[in-house]
Amino acid sequence: MRALVVADEVDERLWAGIGPGCDVGLVLAAGDLPFDYLEYLTDALGGVPCVFVPGNHDPDLSGFTRHGGLFLRAGFPQAWPGPAGGINADGRVVDVCGLRIAGLGGSVRYNDGPNQWTQAQQARRARRLVRQAARRRRRDGRGVDVLLTHAPPRGVGDREDPPHRGFDCLHPTVERMRPDWLLHGHIHPYGEHPREHRMGETRVRNVVGKHLIEFTAHEVRT
Repeated sequence: MRALVVADEVDERLWAGIGPGCDVGLVLAAGDLPFDYLEYLTDALGGVPCVFVPGNHDPDLSGFTRHGGLFLRAGFPQAWPGPAGGINADGRVVDVCGLRIAGLGGSVRYNDGPNQWTQAQQARRARRLVRQAARRRRRDGRGVDVLLTHAPPRGVGDREDPPHRGFDCLHPTVERMRPDWLLHGHIHPYGEHPREHRMGETRVRNVVGKHLIEFTAHEVRT
């Protein structure tokens, strides 16, 4: 599976440089991109699925459910502000294109904006995600292939200023899930090429901008 992985920065070259012949079967988005940009990417690639998590500059997408083709919030119909056709993986484990993807959006709380969490709040969300992944694994024997986050783990490619500190809880999350990849955004490289990190056997990559990544789905994880 070849995926286009994007976050935080719109790459103007993609507006004219992609199409159905690009051999990309999936778009993964790690937050803080215009939703119409994500819609354009999926349409230009022939309608491939788009799995995303929200960043701290994205609108609040919590509380939405879908019933009978309508989006509901607090029991009332409401237009969903997310990308049309996009799969919001925040706090969820989803199976798409043969990959099992666990998502955890948002950044460390630094003001009153949406999609921001204290370390304790994100830790609770991460524990729920780990339990969800474990239930799925008990059911079919498959582990998580990709952990898609907006912010990085604390001390693994993050920064020291408060808005760009990583989450401590991602360390035990990776230890328990053992995904092949942790893909995150949020940390702008400003022209530099950030190095890839390792957490055990998990490859950790900052995907701000655009990346093309080949994934191998594991039918059985031990």
